[in-house]
Amino acid sequence: MQVRSLTVRLVSERQIMAKYLVKRIAFGIFSIVAVVAIVMVMIYSLMNRDLVFSKDSVWSHQSNNAKKIYEFQKWEEYGYLDYVTYTDYINDLAAAGEMDEATKEEVIKIGNTVSKDSKAVSKYVKEFTDYYESKGYEVERFDAIMLKKKYADGGRPYLIAHKDTSLPKRLWTYFSGLFRVDDVNFASGDVGERGISFTLYDPVYGGEKFSPAIIGNGTQHKYLLYFDSKFPYIHQNIVSINLGKSYSVNKGIDVFDTMTASQGSYEKSTVTFPTGLVEERADDLHTATYLKGSREASAANMSRYVDDYTNVTTKKNGLSKMGYSFVIGIIATVAAYMLGVPLGILMARKKDKLIDKLGTIYIVFIIAVPSLAYIFMFKSIGGRVFGLPTTFDMENPSSLMYILPVISLALPSVANLMKWMRRYMIDQMNSDYVKFARSGGLTESEIFTKHIMKNAAIPIVHGIPGSVLGALTGAIITERVYVIPGAGNLLTTAINAYDNGAIVGVTLFYAILSVVSIIIGDILMSMVDPRISFSSKDR
Repeated sequence: MQVRSLTVRLVSERQIMAKYLVKRIAFGIFSIVAVVAIVMVMIYSLMNRDLVFSKDSVWSHQSNNAKKIYEFQKWEEYGYLDYVTYTDYINDLAAAGEMDEATKEEVIKIGNTVSKDSKAVSKYVKEFTDYYESKGYEVERFDAIMLKKKYADGGRPYLIAHKDTSLPKRLWTYFSGLFRVDDVNFASGDVGERGISFTLYDPVYGGEKFSPAIIGNGTQHKYLLYFDSKFPYIHQNIVSINLGKSYSVNKGIDVFDTMTASQGSYEKSTVTFPTGLVEERADDLHTATYLKGSREASAANMSRYVDDYTNVTTKKNGLSKMGYSFVIGIIATVAAYMLGVPLGILMARKKDKLIDKLGTIYIVFIIAVPSLAYIFMFKSIGGRVFGLPTTFDMENPSSLMYILPVISLALPSVANLMKWMRRYMIDQMNSDYVKFARSGGLTESEIFTKHIMKNAAIPIVHGIPGSVLGALTGAIITERVYVIPGAGNLLTTAINAYDNGAIVGVTLFYAILSVVSIIIGDILMSMVDPRISFSSKDR
């Protein structure tokens, strides 16, 4: 009977945990969407959109009407608005068979001013205006700018319609395109028989090494699944994550690819190309993607490839931006807990003694001094006194270059852990149950290990995932100071360059980390203390 009761109770606990996790995840998703929405409002509505041209060399060389049209083209590309020209409208009518070629040639060019439009042009200009105004667009006409009897530089006439993208549409477009599943209909050209095949002997290794792989034809990626010698050893391209394209920091490349691509010096090896050609190169054939006409466009590609899967990335000997951030953040977190928790316990047990006073001075120092100030202080002391590297050298990497960034990230966390551990310990030491345990004959050592430590550790354990996240987000400043090519540095670089795609993508990355850390923290807390229940009801 007791066994059955225990089984029922365990099943009930699991159901409660499952419901809690579903609820937490649902609320987390809502929070992520809300955060991204707020950032989008700040970027696209509150900031001056002209700032995106501050470092655009092409824009600075444009003039007159051409400059205005270039601005609308870029604003559409950056996600600010939908934009269409009168010329596009006429071409679409012709492509749909609603206009013959002769009429198209007659009406595709507007006059220098409204009064110079022909009767036929005026008819289609009115149709264009009425159609797009009915859909909420604003129609603008830029009359020709003449220099004597010729167009001034960039002075040709234009007729356009544009409409700012609404927040709901922007959010839907962003999140609906967040994941993409590769399929055999991606390639637009004649690729032969489309399909997916499985092999036990990967052609990348010359077909001699046992290495299973799934290969596609007609898909975007040639290798949909493959194995190699780098963690996590098995890789897939079936599902792609699209955080949004970068427009200036890493132009044309998705933010997720920017954060996960390896960095550093080229790592050459013997590469066997699909044609059988063997060369010493850094090309990673497993990353091959389809690019129509690319094989015939280059003699080098003709000698190496048998199809248009020629677009490959290169192997490099460094970590990715995300990799550097995680490595430094996790090392800093481990170091902080190894120092902060024991020191906090020691301060509590030696309350008002010398060690407690010294610890308090350190805590006050960390709280009072701005983080940027002591980061620069640690950098200066470490570089001048101990001769440690003060910047990351990607060409000549060394384990020593991690020391100062880890210290800069860990020491604030150490102070925070010392402060809270001391406070929790003192609170527990003054609790009634401790006094009762003493009166029951338990030794101070037993009281400390079996009761005080266990209860004081609960909130500290809950904060472990958050501490990892804090190390990563705190690295935004640290990575900038030490020139670390991490995700935090990517965000500050994107903000300085007004790269909206990168800003939103990195924000989403940090928002997901935040939600995951909260959920993991709650689970860890319940594991440390079984008295904590996920149910909001008394049982």
